[in-house]
Amino acid sequence: MTRIHLPGIVAMAIIVVASNILVQFLFGQWLTWGAFTYPLAFLVTDVMNRVYGEGPARKVVLVGFVVGVLCSLIGTQIIGEFGPLVTLRIAIGSGLAFLIAQMLDISIFSALRKGAWWRAPLASTLVGSLIDTAIFFTIAFSAALIWLEPGNDISWAGEMLPLLGFGPMAPLWVSLACADWIVKLSLALIALVPFRIIVGKLTSNTT
Repeated sequence: MTRIHLPGIVAMAIIVVASNILVQFLFGQWLTWGAFTYPLAFLVTDVMNRVYGEGPARKVVLVGFVVGVLCSLIGTQIIGEFGPLVTLRIAIGSGLAFLIAQMLDISIFSALRKGAWWRAPLASTLVGSLIDTAIFFTIAFSAALIWLEPGNDISWAGEMLPLLGFGPMAPLWVSLACADWIVKLSLALIALVPFRIIVGKLTSNTT
């Protein structure tokens, strides 16, 4: 890992740490503050991929994965009002979701690299964030996977409520997942602007 990639490594580490902290604080009924910082990981990955290529982007993702695992290990040792801040299911879900989604993002971005400048970051982030949300919330809260951590009572997540407060009846965790992806979708569109600016500056500095 060369020194030129250090800003990407630091940015990814900061995003992962911040998201692990902010996820403890609610924002409204369906979200946490971490939902607004975590999607920035896709921006970092896409910038690294565009400017430096797949290899450095994958290395930055692996750094983020390691930092995330460390945060999860620390979280399991911190006892909150309802038990450990990070349960086994949340640790597994967050780790797998991050690694799979980010690596998929890199593959999709690379496949679309030669198209219009916005196509690769937008498509890769939309697909990657969808997979990220689906993997995390399913592993962390689906009743079908209770066998992963039988001692963890997640019955609250299965409470049947109108989807996002107004749709058809669905488990609470499905509403949480939908709200999470809506934020990621919105930020994927907004992030096209800083992506264009950052890539332009980094590219001009390397030429």
